[in-house]
Amino acid sequence: MRLFPLLLIPLFLVAFSLRAETESTPTWPTAGAPLPALTVVTADGDDVRVADLLAHRPGLLIFYRGSWCPYCTRHLAALAEVEADLLAAGVTLLAISPDHPDHLDGLKLPYQLLSDRDARAAQALGIAFQVPAALVTTYKDDYGIDLEAAAGADHHLLPHPAVFLVDAHGVIRFAHVNPNYRERLSAEEILAALAQLPSAGK
Repeated sequence: MRLFPLLLIPLFLVAFSLRAETESTPTWPTAGAPLPALTVVTADGDDVRVADLLAHRPGLLIFYRGSWCPYCTRHLAALAEVEADLLAAGVTLLAISPDHPDHLDGLKLPYQLLSDRDARAAQALGIAFQVPAALVTTYKDDYGIDLEAAAGADHHLLPHPAVFLVDAHGVIRFAHVNPNYRERLSAEEILAALAQLPSAGK
């Protein structure tokens, strides 16, 4: 009978990790709000405005935690399979993470990956959270995940996984943010969200 509490330890550790990443209560823009002015960094190390990348076209912005996150890489791979559908709808897909620009090319995805290494874009959207020091150490010592090496910075900020669909006028038409990094919108759900974009000419 004394084994029962021991069986709960792994579940407790998972719950601690999730709770640590959701302790903050950020607010983020919802449908109808303008997209804030965001500047990110290309794989070549150049600063670029998201508005310039979209160039008055609809855009799908995907914020992910980094290439070290298996939940993120699976989600990004699923989106690659529907990128042609997004392009056919006139939507530009941009994926943004705290990864240092030097780490962006490793995933070999067909769409553009961008660096938010200083987490300013995530903070501007209200989706950034501070990873507790104890969890930073746990990631590094127990899982080989070095957040400082990944970002090239010691701010220990990560974005909650987020999806923002923006119209050609820079207005957010669909927003989904989930502090539980294990749960992601499916590619099919994201394609369905395209119905929120105004018809051409509006």
